[in-house]
Amino acid sequence: MHIHRFVGDFNFSSRFLAIGDFDILNQVKNVLRLKKGDYIILSDGQLEEVKAKIINIGKSGLELEIIEVKKNRNEPAVQVILYCSVLKKDNFEWVAQKATEIGVKEIVPIVCEHTVKTDLNFPRLKKIVQGAVEQSERGETPSVKEIINFPDAIISAKTNFLNLFFDRRSRFFPDTRLDTSRDDLTIGIFIGPEGGWTEQEIRIAEENDLVVVSLGKSNLRAETAAIIASYLAVHIR
Repeated sequence: MHIHRFVGDFNFSSRFLAIGDFDILNQVKNVLRLKKGDYIILSDGQLEEVKAKIINIGKSGLELEIIEVKKNRNEPAVQVILYCSVLKKDNFEWVAQKATEIGVKEIVPIVCEHTVKTDLNFPRLKKIVQGAVEQSERGETPSVKEIINFPDAIISAKTNFLNLFFDRRSRFFPDTRLDTSRDDLTIGIFIGPEGGWTEQEIRIAEENDLVVVSLGKSNLRAETAAIIASYLAVHIR
């Protein structure tokens, strides 16, 4: 039987837990129509989660009894940081949702020379990411960073063990020989805007030791490239 999951800022230090979050209460009471005696999974977004029994559903919150505490083991071994240009319409939100499901650890929106949209609805974006964590049964909630410009993203990525810069004019990624032997492997992946990277941005990437690679000859949409690249990086070994 499927047990519904919720991610939040929970404290699992005692046997009984009260939740006053309206969104969770509404989901449990009105959407899922759970009852007293039903079970739910709660995750703190930092690998710890519990199986809890509903002992009361009130007007202002839930009362739960913690039945089991355990560590979530669903996180990938490779830590991937997605540096993705802010995309038009709701395409960046879609990227954040799917990249979260795939297993990225951090999402960094960047502004490049061809970036058109330069703002995001961060409360909505973080709620989308939280929902993706619940749906994919992940143990950690990816952090969503503030928007930074491309040069600052290059500087930020210097602490990563490996950085992949995706441009269709370069060599095919799966054919590229990379050192993935380290246990604490952190990979940064760079995805450009709808208009593509400029020659200057590609040169800056190369000068800063980013590995410039492609996803093949097809001219992919930015959001498609972001998801494929995220999946390949998460499963690089």
